[in-house]
Amino acid sequence: MKKVLFILCIALCYVAAAKNTPVLKGNLSGRITDAKTGTAISGATVFITDIKVGTSSGADGSYNFKNIPEGTHLIEISHIGYTTYAESITVNGDSKKDFTLSGAVVENNTVIVTGVTGATQLKKVPFAVSVMRKQDFLQNTSTNIIESLTKIGGVSTLSTGPAISKPVIRGLGYNRVLTVNDGVRQEGQQWGDEHGIEVDEASVNKIELLKGPASIIYGSDAMAGVVNIITNVPVQANTLKANISSNYQTNNRLRTINANIGANKNGFNWNVYTSNKAAEDYRNKYDGPVFNSKFNEHNIGGYAGYNGDWGYSHLLASNFDLKAGLVEGERDADGYFIKELPGGNQARATDEDFKSTTPLIPYQHIRHFKIATDNSIKINKNRLAFNVGYQQNQREEFGNVDDPSERSLFFDLKTITYTGQFHFAEKNGWKTSIGVNGMQQDNTNKGVEQLIPDYSLFDFGTYLYAQKVIKNTTLSGGIRYDSRNVDVKNLMDGTTIKGQAFTKSFSNISGSVGIASQVTDKLNLKFNVARGFRAPSIPELASNGAHEGTIRYEYGDNNLKSETSLQFDGGVEYNAEHISLGVTAFLNSFDNFVFYRKLLGAGGSDSLVNVNGDLLTAFKFDQRKATLAGFEATVDIHPHPLDWLHIQNTFSYVRGTLKDAIEDSKNMPFIPAPKLTTEFRGDFKSLNKNIKNAYVKVELDNTFTQNNIFTAYNTETKTSGYTLLNAGVGADLFTKKGTQLCTLTFSAINIGDVAYQNHLSRLKYAAENLATGRTGVYNMGRNFSIKLNVPLSFKI
Repeated sequence: MKKVLFILCIALCYVAAAKNTPVLKGNLSGRITDAKTGTAISGATVFITDIKVGTSSGADGSYNFKNIPEGTHLIEISHIGYTTYAESITVNGDSKKDFTLSGAVVENNTVIVTGVTGATQLKKVPFAVSVMRKQDFLQNTSTNIIESLTKIGGVSTLSTGPAISKPVIRGLGYNRVLTVNDGVRQEGQQWGDEHGIEVDEASVNKIELLKGPASIIYGSDAMAGVVNIITNVPVQANTLKANISSNYQTNNRLRTINANIGANKNGFNWNVYTSNKAAEDYRNKYDGPVFNSKFNEHNIGGYAGYNGDWGYSHLLASNFDLKAGLVEGERDADGYFIKELPGGNQARATDEDFKSTTPLIPYQHIRHFKIATDNSIKINKNRLAFNVGYQQNQREEFGNVDDPSERSLFFDLKTITYTGQFHFAEKNGWKTSIGVNGMQQDNTNKGVEQLIPDYSLFDFGTYLYAQKVIKNTTLSGGIRYDSRNVDVKNLMDGTTIKGQAFTKSFSNISGSVGIASQVTDKLNLKFNVARGFRAPSIPELASNGAHEGTIRYEYGDNNLKSETSLQFDGGVEYNAEHISLGVTAFLNSFDNFVFYRKLLGAGGSDSLVNVNGDLLTAFKFDQRKATLAGFEATVDIHPHPLDWLHIQNTFSYVRGTLKDAIEDSKNMPFIPAPKLTTEFRGDFKSLNKNIKNAYVKVELDNTFTQNNIFTAYNTETKTSGYTLLNAGVGADLFTKKGTQLCTLTFSAINIGDVAYQNHLSRLKYAAENLATGRTGVYNMGRNFSIKLNVPLSFKI
């Protein structure tokens, strides 16, 4: 903690020095109107990303910024029912600029900050980035924030029941997908199946998801892509805003209550949020209530800071607290779920057990505390951005019914992350930045058992990134150097050493180069080549043990080498008045791809390890050359004169192969099945004075059979395809005076109550139901959801 306080003091010194740096100030004002009718648009959000300043348009469509730094700023204008618009505006003295917004189509002109060093229009980046906003999450139904991302083509989830989901991008997950939260690299136990993303769902304002290697900006672990979660966004000047929201879902009786309040007065801005979530065991047609899939979650967080003409400085803090049951799927001969009792006894789970929201043994308790400083300082025409964060991730597993307080596993992970970027002033169309980032990490075992040893890790990277705009074409790319050192201690089993200590170093040079060209107003082309890098994780290097959450025993290999990849990524986007088309294809070649495979016993069957009387299947990490290839395609039809109607089809396909076959199998393990989603959606900006921004949608979610499996050592099995029917309706409700009362949404998921197993569900490999002959546990059945969001706003 002393290190954190020291770094915070340095940050404050920078901020104090910046306040004394003279900055020329300007004003920007204008009006926002509907492109088709010319009428004023009230309540449009106007945001300047690089200085984190925003406002909204008044009843006459007017907006106004005062005392902002002179120079070129990327302005983003958004409103529900309209396509987001972005444009670079030069502010010099009293500047004026009017904007027009068109009806919503596929977003390609929004502002993003992921995979680049500064705010950039989406159509000007050469790689694939998708954006989801708060209203998108409000209109979707899911039990956690990551499940909502599966609406994006090429994105799947690896799930362990409704509480835990991990993002899988184009067939890659775990440590190959990097999560960033408010500029800070999220560090938990992301290497495990049952370790989710420790971010409060209700606090999220926006998520940017980058598909493809992003090692040049983020370093190791960003091989598959980046999930950039943005929570803390200042409210407009001289305003106090609050929100109260709630969600109820019928399947597992999930209930949530969330609240946040924030204000901005004379540059001082802050926000505080809290959320509470509880769910019983979920249900499906085959399993009935799934024993111990219950969970409860309690979170709190916020930020405080100052925005001035010199830049901004914010201090962020959050605390995530989740208790989730671990589903083992054990049943008696009649097919009823059983629970463990003290003394080695067992009994059938009761209705009271299913209806409780307090997990029973085995369960996990996850706490994630984070504090960080986020700063941007204008230095003449240049800008310095930096953040420093401290995180403590504590994950406890409880698995002993004879001693419920005993921690079978207890990982205590402490991480300090740092990022610094210096952005040179734009010159002759060139935007150039240099940066450094990395982390110091220490893990300590405090439980009875050790799956991975205690270790220390230091990571450092530095890079150069540049963009050049030539008329309607943007060239971008850069180069990066990374170094990671790990010091791994002895892996202990009581007083016995079962894994020797070792030290390892990994280094790499990576880079990317790409082009985005707006050929016409309707046609946009993109192409990118990137080299990715990932150092092996500690579990891959040094694990030797089992835990309740995985239903397997894992062996690491400290001779593993760094993963490297070379990806070619190309895309075509066509946006016309009544149709939008988008196709993105990729080819990703890996050296030393790390995966786990089953071990064979002496008799040719699965190798089993006896752990306290339970026989667990043994897996070992291995490496091979591999190739991933695939594409995502989207077609959005909005026919004239039914401009309110959208018929959107999104198809995703990925194929993974190993260069050399293993037991006659060349398929990479655990690759998502092809998926086609068709949505019929009607958007209605204003039904009357009291009902606005209404929508109604019907969705067919088609997941195809996955036959391309890794059959060696019986590692995985085929998964049948399925089709889910979903629907939703919602609107903003207003008073006669035009004040918004609330947003109300209804959703229905899996209306046909289809019994299915997702190919990436860990529960698919749970124990066989002897009464039916079915293996594993099935996903959630029919589910209805109602969400209520009440916004409050006051001028101060």
